[in-house]
Amino acid sequence: MTKEKEGDKMKKIKDKLKKIKSKRKTSLKISKKQKKPSYNFTNYKENKDIKIEIEKRYNILTFFVILALLILVISLFLVQIVGKEKYEKELENLTKTIIEGESAPRGRIYDRNGKLIVDNVPSKVIYYKKPSGITTKEEIKTAYKLANLINLDSSKLNEYDYKNFWIKNNQEEAKKRITDEEWKKLEERKLTADDIQELKIERVTIEDLSKYTELDKKAAYIYTLMNKGYSYDEKVIKNEEVTDEEYALVSENISELKGVNTKLDWERTYPYGNVFRSILGNVSSSKSGIPEEYKNEYLKKGYSLDDRVGTSNLELEYEDLLRGKKNKYEVLSDGSYKLIEEGKRGTDIVLTIDIELQKALEEILTEEALNTKKEANTEYYNGSFVIISNPKTGEILAMAGKQLKQNDDGSYSVIDFTAGITQSTAVMGSVVKGASHIVGYNEGALKIGEVRYDNCVKIAATPEKCSWKYLGRLNDITALAQSSNTYQYYTAIKVGGGNYQYNKPLVINKEAFSIYRNTFAEFGLGVKTEIDLPSETTGLKGSDSTSGLLLDLSIGQNDTYTPIQLSQYINTIANSGHRMRPYLYKGIYKDETTYDQNKKELNKVNTKQEYMDRVHQGFEAVTSYGLGVGYINAKYKPAGKTGTSQSFVDTNGDGKIDKETISTTFVAYAPYDDPKVSFTIVSPNVSRPDGKTTYQSSINKRLTNRVSEKYFEFYP
Repeated sequence: MTKEKEGDKMKKIKDKLKKIKSKRKTSLKISKKQKKPSYNFTNYKENKDIKIEIEKRYNILTFFVILALLILVISLFLVQIVGKEKYEKELENLTKTIIEGESAPRGRIYDRNGKLIVDNVPSKVIYYKKPSGITTKEEIKTAYKLANLINLDSSKLNEYDYKNFWIKNNQEEAKKRITDEEWKKLEERKLTADDIQELKIERVTIEDLSKYTELDKKAAYIYTLMNKGYSYDEKVIKNEEVTDEEYALVSENISELKGVNTKLDWERTYPYGNVFRSILGNVSSSKSGIPEEYKNEYLKKGYSLDDRVGTSNLELEYEDLLRGKKNKYEVLSDGSYKLIEEGKRGTDIVLTIDIELQKALEEILTEEALNTKKEANTEYYNGSFVIISNPKTGEILAMAGKQLKQNDDGSYSVIDFTAGITQSTAVMGSVVKGASHIVGYNEGALKIGEVRYDNCVKIAATPEKCSWKYLGRLNDITALAQSSNTYQYYTAIKVGGGNYQYNKPLVINKEAFSIYRNTFAEFGLGVKTEIDLPSETTGLKGSDSTSGLLLDLSIGQNDTYTPIQLSQYINTIANSGHRMRPYLYKGIYKDETTYDQNKKELNKVNTKQEYMDRVHQGFEAVTSYGLGVGYINAKYKPAGKTGTSQSFVDTNGDGKIDKETISTTFVAYAPYDDPKVSFTIVSPNVSRPDGKTTYQSSINKRLTNRVSEKYFEFYP
């Protein structure tokens, strides 16, 4: 190749290299231009902000972690260092076992003069508490051992329990008496275990039981007592007439009588016998514990099922005070006991009752009830009620109800019915006319000194309504003294806005019934008196609003009331309109002389004092020259009101009223210028209007006279 050609070839190669190099530079420039946006200032700033945010969150997280650790350290310090003793004590309380000792005696009950009327006496008890894991065979063995140590009336053992004891002793033989078919039905659930047990009982024969001796029967009865009720309860085997020898024998052989033990319990005793006994109430026995109807209530208060509690009247009402506090023990690791809280007898309380006056009242009431039954027209008379009270406070000094019971030989005996004072109702009659006068005065239907003539009232299609006799010209005082009915009728007609014409229809505003009842309620009639006994009834209100019935309501003939309501009524009148709650609990017995008062005013009658003064004058007139003369000796300056009402009884016990009777009442207070005592007497069905004669027993007069004399003998 010539040099020229080689030179040209080299030139071409160089030119190509230049072109390639030029392309590479261009490509590099383009590449740099493309990559440049990923390194711009905006993206850099965003990345920096993100980094700052992450660091900020990390710092916050670090702060909270340090704070949590600090709290944990402080808490550990407080628990382990500062509160060490506290938490050790709580741990100890949680891990130690606390048990209560035997039932503590209840508080004693005294009368207003410091005389003991309810006390406790110790009683020996032999009981059984089922040990853990004890077998039926062991229980039967224990029953036989105990039967040899104590006397027990095995006649109380019923046939079912006797047969069950035989089955427990002869289980294999009892099983054989169940057929294969019956066992198969049990597997197929066509029979239950209870059904099989019943079949076993049925197949225990008289011949089987005839082999048992008297000792076997005693053991059977003991075994039955051991398995009554809840398994964890103490079962009383014997707690009545336990002799010193029996008590000692059982105590000496405790180690051989698995689950059996002895203790000293207590029983209520009543120095005055049956005087006021029903109102004092009852306490459950150590055998029965808390009655089923009170179980939930008492368990909420921390009682045990086997605790002895008040079950009626004052024992129930003041359970929280009378309840004793039992010893508390800690069970130590070696099984011994450590006393940690000493128990004590319940709080002693004082009643408003004067027990000597109460005793005298019950004797008088018993005598008069029996004597009255011998009088004419008393076929339906069944007893009376008497209440002696302090009108200024509401304290009840004595109260009693006695009911007659016919014996098989036709004679009568008397049983206590004091509960009827709060539970039994009657139509009270004219004694309510004091409250009726207040209704008239308040409503402008009666003016002080207003004169009216005692004419009979006749509403169309109804019989005449008259007073017990024609009484002539009367004012508001003499109307009370002579117990005029028609005087009250005219007031009621005005209260009801009626326009009375003889033998014409009478239209009255039905709101008048509410006006009367609302005022009566302010005196305590038709409402709860709030006496401190577990329950009381309020009586019955007539549902009919016929015009003539308003007239009946005004003279105490429409609604029924209880004796305790009538007592509150006369007390309210006696103290010029202050309705005091009647009560029996005077306070806590502290040192034979001091106790807390328990009086409470429920409301004040909405009326003027001048109206109350007018009623006072009327009630004074009743006992000085009216129908109440001779009920209470005039030297005691009494004031009061008699009452006679139309009543009805169910003579054949079919639940239907079928015989009209006459009931009588009397209320009074003395002295009238400074009342210190009130008397309330109610004698339902004491006579009958269709009797052979017009004779009507004066039992209320005799009762009031004798009872008031006895009261003033005690409180001259």
